[in-house]
Amino acid sequence: MDIVIRQAEPGEYDTLGEITAQAYLQDGLLDFGESDEYLGELKDVAKRAAAAEVLVAVADSKVLGGVTFVPSGGPMADIAGPGEAEIRMLAVARAARGRGAGEALVRACVDRARATDGCVRIVLSTQRSMHAAHRIYERLGFVRTPERDWNPIPHITLLTYELTL
Repeated sequence: MDIVIRQAEPGEYDTLGEITAQAYLQDGLLDFGESDEYLGELKDVAKRAAAAEVLVAVADSKVLGGVTFVPSGGPMADIAGPGEAEIRMLAVARAARGRGAGEALVRACVDRARATDGCVRIVLSTQRSMHAAHRIYERLGFVRTPERDWNPIPHITLLTYELTL
């Protein structure tokens, strides 16, 4: 099965929003489940696409997952500073996991960061329990940056990683 990484098309936004929301719900990453405020953000791919680049992994004309690539700050950046790109909301449908879609999406973001003028680093935030994602990041050369760990809300600490380009 060949996985193609490309920019999400508007007709795929609802599908990707649902994949992202379900990935977070099924993995227990939202403290308040279906009523969690962040669920709306995860589903709103059109909003992300208006402020950043949303990529999808596709195989056999089916969206397997996606990621938001923030090339140089802006409203979608959580932690990126000058000269840094950021990866956000990496998600792969549960049925499509283990086939390389997540890694292909992260690699595509790294390639885009390298092609961005003035970009020297790519950064991301992740939850402590996202072990499969951590393995992808570490395999691709990302390193933990505990000094940048942060709390989007009081009882949630996000771990951070970076890759110097």
